[in-house]
Amino acid sequence: MEKREVYDAQINESLSILLESLEDHDTIKAYKRIEKKIDKHDGLKEMVEQIKQLQKEAVKFAHYDKPNAEKEMLRQADELQEAFDHHPLVLEYRECLVEANDLLHHLTSLLQSQVNESLEKLLNEKE
Repeated sequence: MEKREVYDAQINESLSILLESLEDHDTIKAYKRIEKKIDKHDGLKEMVEQIKQLQKEAVKFAHYDKPNAEKEMLRQADELQEAFDHHPLVLEYRECLVEANDLLHHLTSLLQSQVNESLEKLLNEKE
């Protein structure tokens, strides 16, 4: 077996372990749990569709030079967007998303540091 194949196998094994560990992390579990709740919440889906429809109507009214109707559609869309943004599930989702993102960013930084250190050692050994 070539040296590269050994490294590739070790990297794949380490990656699998890392991914399994991430799946078991409470932060990722919480994110996935709230994501499923949002995906199944018909009220939130309906709000998103209504917002899109109101925005399309506003564009249509703008095209036909009806500024008052356009403003009214945009006002209604903004009102719905505000309600959506302050829905408890959406707030919880955003909080979990930030936490999961922070965890992944931290993990990426650690991996980058370790890889850089290993490369520096290898380069120093060759000199």
